[in-house]
Amino acid sequence: MKFPILILLSILLASCGASVAVDYDQQVDFSKYNSYNYFPNIDSGLNALDDNRIIKITDSLLQQRGFIKSETPLIYVNFYARESISNSRNTIGIGIGSGGGNVGVGVSGGIPIGGNVLNQKLTMDFIDVEKDDLVWQAIAEGEMKERATPQQKEAYYFSVIQKILSKYPPKTK
Repeated sequence: MKFPILILLSILLASCGASVAVDYDQQVDFSKYNSYNYFPNIDSGLNALDDNRIIKITDSLLQQRGFIKSETPLIYVNFYARESISNSRNTIGIGIGSGGGNVGVGVSGGIPIGGNVLNQKLTMDFIDVEKDDLVWQAIAEGEMKERATPQQKEAYYFSVIQKILSKYPPKTK
């Protein structure tokens, strides 16, 4: 029951969701990577709850795609985030105006609603374990409410990581 709710929430969040940019090594054969684990010293800049959400969601999505979590992986997954807080861009407009004789005067303003917004840039790296080289990187930029509930955070991360992993493996020419 929990998974369909996550999918529904992620669809709602996806409509105004994150944008994802990808970079990768064009010389790498990505079809050889079938096992993964996490970089030994992840310093994501997030709290432990968000780290665990990201790991759980990434595990689920990678394993759905046939990847195996292994103690001897071919790639390490690393992630980190940069966050900033801004005022909501949603406003209620108020205006006063008058006019006459081909002359008009008006004053208007907006009152912010919805509280502060957390702007997040989440970076996910795939590192070739054998070569110790970064081979693929995705950067997702999105936003959620500063005071998001645990369910909203989980839905947000599900949506963002799903978008990130939809770009892997890269489409080669």
